Amino acid sequence: MRRLASALVALSLGAAAAAAEPRHGLSAFGDLKYPANFAHFDYVNPEAPKGGALSLIGPAAIQSFDSFNGYILKGDPAQGHELMFDSLMAAAADEPDSLYGLVAETADLADDHKSVTFHLRSAARFADGSPLTAEDVCDSFRLLSTQGHERIRITIRDVEACEVLSPGAVRYRFKGERTRDLPLTVAQLPIFSRAYYAKVDFSKSTLEPPLGSGPYAVKSFKPGEYVAYGRRADYWAKDLPVNRGRYNFDEVRFEYFRDHGPAFEALKSGVLDLREEFVSRNWSTAYDFPAIADGRVLKTVIPDETPSGAQGFFLNMRRETFKDIRVRMALNLAFDFEWTNKNLFYGLYTRTQGFFDRSPLKAEGPPPADELALLEPYRASLRPEVFEDAVLPPVSDGSGQDRKLLRQASRLLDEAGWAMDGAQRRNARGETLNVEFLNDGPTFERVLGPYVKNLKLLGINASIRSVDSAQYQSRLDAYDYDVVVGRFMAGLTPGDGLRVFFGSESVSKPGTFNLAGVASPAIDGLIDRIVAATSREELNVAGRALDRVLRAEQFWVPNWYKGSYWLAYWDKFGQPEIRPKYDRGIVDTWWYDESKAKRIANGN
Repeated sequence: MRRLASALVALSLGAAAAAAEPRHGLSAFGDLKYPANFAHFDYVNPEAPKGGALSLIGPAAIQSFDSFNGYILKGDPAQGHELMFDSLMAAAADEPDSLYGLVAETADLADDHKSVTFHLRSAARFADGSPLTAEDVCDSFRLLSTQGHERIRITIRDVEACEVLSPGAVRYRFKGERTRDLPLTVAQLPIFSRAYYAKVDFSKSTLEPPLGSGPYAVKSFKPGEYVAYGRRADYWAKDLPVNRGRYNFDEVRFEYFRDHGPAFEALKSGVLDLREEFVSRNWSTAYDFPAIADGRVLKTVIPDETPSGAQGFFLNMRRETFKDIRVRMALNLAFDFEWTNKNLFYGLYTRTQGFFDRSPLKAEGPPPADELALLEPYRASLRPEVFEDAVLPPVSDGSGQDRKLLRQASRLLDEAGWAMDGAQRRNARGETLNVEFLNDGPTFERVLGPYVKNLKLLGINASIRSVDSAQYQSRLDAYDYDVVVGRFMAGLTPGDGLRVFFGSESVSKPGTFNLAGVASPAIDGLIDRIVAATSREELNVAGRALDRVLRAEQFWVPNWYKGSYWLAYWDKFGQPEIRPKYDRGIVDTWWYDESKAKRIANGN
């Protein structure tokens, strides 16, 4: 996405953009760590050997796949599909939001932020050897903006146009005033081959491996079992500064398992090279097999320096049951985290309090003057709690059935019109109060069981509905559930992506992350302030104001976080001396160590 276009070409496409200067990188607030002549990222080993294989289970807890197109709503995409595609710029994993040239050598950001021009590297190629040009960039935008997944389309809705200035230059134009993040958003969009998708229907899921320009291509696969990607020795960008020391494995293989048992046995037997553990009981009790004892398998904890996000039980306010905040508050009071953490999690977790925990955007105490200035225009539509101490989840006595909290929950349900009728609650129409937890695996059943028991004590007809991963995803996309477990992740520089989680426009569009059905002009307005922030401090203030409003609505039951990654892996890999601050860095910065692998093979 580079090469300068002449002034005549630019003018022929419309009004000239405001003055701009080519830069080797972009960031939300203009601060870049790496200079234009940087050789490689600090967190890689630029001399890392290439070779070997890595087999792992991806972070997505899915059981199969039926598509290599992960950019549309249809289908369940194969894990790792993003390895096949390049983008204009690549993110630095040791900065909050900085991007550096990949397909684009430089980016010219207009002074008014209404446009950005990318100058493409002439060497950019797809895997079949065909040139990657500005036509491919703009056609990729066309496909994503018209047929792409709603999660993507919402974030690029204010991109007015993608213009081909020359074969080596492309300009994106933006509309509206909230343009701060749009240059970064378009710079990270995947680039597809225009010629390829002239023959293939982008809107359909398919198991035909697509043509990409990225470091890997599909090598082999079997839905429900595995997908393997082979490193492209002819990858055009392998020696660029953003790629030096990265993508070192000849093969990256994602394995699929129906449940935890076979997956864990696969690690023990060596079928899996690496496993990230998410279940505290397993981490505390299961890793005691011989290969752990003799050091062939390493069990390690890596600090997670990213914001913890917000995991919780999200209550679907599209359902009439959850429109009344008193019902939502009652469900919050009935969940005993303290008992759960002690008895099920070995005390390893911390309770989530807000939507921006472990970040400068988390609200604390009463709102100070700078937050009040943003909140006051919406006071009439906001809950009084917004202007008090930031809402916190209840703290129980750890008994599992805190009577004080359950009595409060019972009073709230009475006030909401759900009266006890024998052992159940009914409303004035005689309907019972039903709450169903949609679940796609056994992990949460042990957590939900005691929670459901407490809800039944309150007279709520609570139940757990377990479905397979395909049905779960289908119901999730259609918002066909009462309560689901979800996790909101925003990073250190949240922007337009917040609309996918909390924006009014995402409530009715299928497949967004707005699990609770949040729709509020005040929330939309605060998201606008976050997107329009011109400094990081301004961003943080607006984020804290939004955090207060979201927490006061109590449309979720906060879960927990641990602030670290739990990894177990066979000791046959090398790792850089410096770890990427904001990423695991496993697939793209580790490498296969042949001498270690031989030692393990010999049983040493």
